[in-house]
Order: sequence, then C-alpha cells, then structure tokens
Amino acid sequence: MSIKDRMSGNEAVSYAIRQINPDVMPAFPITPSTEIPQMVSSYIANGEIDTEFIPVESEHSAMSAAIGAEAAGARSLTATSSAGLALMWEELLLAASNRMPLVLALVNRTLSGPININCDHTDGMGARDTGWIQIYAENNQEAYDNFIQAYPIAEHADVHLPVMICQDGFITSHAVENIELLDDETVKQFVGEYHPQQYLLNPGNPVAVGPYSASAYVMEARKNQETAMEHAKAVILKVAQEFAKIAGRSYGLFEEYRTEDAEYLMLLIGSAAGTAKQAADDLRGRGVKAGVIKLRVFRPFPAKELAEAMKNCKMAAIMDRCESYNGNGGPLGCEVDAALFRNKIGIETVNYIYGLGGRDFTVEDVYAVFQEMEDAVKNQTAMEPFQYIGLRK
Repeated sequence: MSIKDRMSGNEAVSYAIRQINPDVMPAFPITPSTEIPQMVSSYIANGEIDTEFIPVESEHSAMSAAIGAEAAGARSLTATSSAGLALMWEELLLAASNRMPLVLALVNRTLSGPININCDHTDGMGARDTGWIQIYAENNQEAYDNFIQAYPIAEHADVHLPVMICQDGFITSHAVENIELLDDETVKQFVGEYHPQQYLLNPGNPVAVGPYSASAYVMEARKNQETAMEHAKAVILKVAQEFAKIAGRSYGLFEEYRTEDAEYLMLLIGSAAGTAKQAADDLRGRGVKAGVIKLRVFRPFPAKELAEAMKNCKMAAIMDRCESYNGNGGPLGCEVDAALFRNKIGIETVNYIYGLGGRDFTVEDVYAVFQEMEDAVKNQTAMEPFQYIGLRK
C-alpha cells in the first residue's frame, strides 16, 4: 500500500533507513547530509528502530566503523557529502576490496577549493574508481526508491559490493516534494534480513578480513572485484523488476525520455534531468526532435547499453557536473565517448561542463545546447568538443 506524503530527499532517505532498520550506523555530520544521521538518531531515541548509532570523530572513522561492523556480520551504513567522502578515501577502497555490502547515502556537494557547499558531482565522480556501485537520483522519490533497493543489490551473492546511493545536495536533499512511500511491512519483506555466509563473529568458521596479499594474488582479487561489478548490472535490473511489483515504479540502468525518434540527445545525471526533460518537451513543440537520457547507474557503467540507445541520433550532448582536469572532458563525457568508439557507433558528441558549485542550469541553457547541435549538423560545422555552460567572461 502506498502512502502519500511530502518530504525532502534527506527525509525520504532517513525514512527508508527507518523502515530497513539496519544494525549499525556510524556517522559524522557534514552539510548537506547532516540531516540524515540526525533524523536516524531521532528514530533511535524515540524507540522506532534499534539501530546502533555510533557518533565518531571523523568521516574516516565513520567508514572504518561501518566496515568493522559489516565484517562482524552486521548490516551497516553511513552518510556523507563532499570533503567527508574525500576523507573516507582509503576506507572506500577497503570496503570494496574486502567485499563489504554496506550502503552509503551520498548527498552530492562540490569539493574545495574554492570553499563552496552547493551541489555538483565532484565528490561522487572522484570516487568512481574505488570499486563501489553508484546509483544517482533525479528527485526525492528516486532517492527513497534507490535506497530501498540498495541492500538487495549489495548483498546479492553474485555481487557483495558496497553501494553509494547519490542525490543532489540542497536541490533534492532539502527541497520538499510530493512522494509515495511504501508501508513498513512491505519494505521489510522486500529488503529481508541479512544472513552473511562469512563474518568475523562466527567462531565455528574463522575468517581473515583484510589480510596482507602477496603479489601473486592481488591481480586475481582485483579481477574478482571486477567480475562482481559486471554481475551487478543484471542484479540491479532484477532487483528493479521486483521493486516495480511492490511500488509500481520501474527503474533501469538509465531512463530514456522521448528518444524513439530523437535526432539530438542530451545525456546527464541527477536533478538536472528534470530541466532537460522540460526543455525537450518544449523543443518538440517547436519541431526539434530532442530527447534525453538520464543515467541512473554510473557504476557499473552501462557502456554497451548506452551505445545501443544512442546509435540512431545525429548528435549528442554529454553533460558533466564536475571537471576531470584532464584537458579533454569530464568523466561522463570520456566514458560515453569510449563506449561509442568501442561499440563502433560513429555519432558526433560534445561534452559540456555545467552547474559547478551550484551554478544554475536552466531550461534556456538546454535550449541553447540543442540549438548549437542542430546548427552544427545542418550547417556541417565543427563544434568545440569540450565546453563550459554559463561561464562568466
């Protein structure tokens, strides 16, 4: 049974955590994710859940404690943003390489400098190669739905990897939207209880966690991690199918919007997808065959699937809300270009950097991008392949 309510993204994720009732949550506050541990600790204080909340002295300690709890056999999670994720860097790699299926609620915020507390994807994209599954939300509903699906994905026997559930700082984390919640019992049955096969506090089956690995074994361990990430695609889709049965909301690796006959595509991540969809609707009314692809799952990266979805357009704009500082484009732009090349799809692309540090990204900005692509195709003129949007002169 669905429950209609109004919630911010942080409230929605906290509500999902209450319904799941995980065993352990270590956390350290940082804007704009602070509300999540605050709300969860209130649920605990009110006796609504029996999660063990651990206040720690830093985000590094938060992830360390989550790993320790998970290794001991407890379902664990934490939440952070920006510099908090950066301070966890060493531990992110340990969580993934030790195959800990814990969950992190990441509220995306730019990393300094200059100092700024607003949204871009610098933090999540900076951690893109740490071995974590990464799932991004467009709105508050998706933040809630994604979190409920996180543990069934992470704990699946074919995966056993940690999952980041990402949403845009302030844009979704603090803005209030209408939302449909599931009832507690439905969520409890969907997520289920965690019964790890191997864990430290099992005297009948002793195991080592995080031992030293000689050079003869490291590559095999890394390949096993990569294989698990490859398996995660099918598991993510299977979990989404099961979720659709209880919620009526369908999810995939990405969402296609008005792409059936699209001549021009915009591919992007997160809350800006709503802006792009509105612009696509408007442009369709003007005779422009515009379409949008919203990437939901960034890790594992759906290279083959995206290439197939994009193959019939004339040109595509790849939108990055962070900078890679490689002089050639943002992380999404580079990933998509590689996917198209390897799958022998020869469409033209242009990579735009937008919205850094919370810079506005408007419907008019989207119009301009589609207009630029249309002009380039009709006039057969070359475009600058790597550009910034809204950059002050």
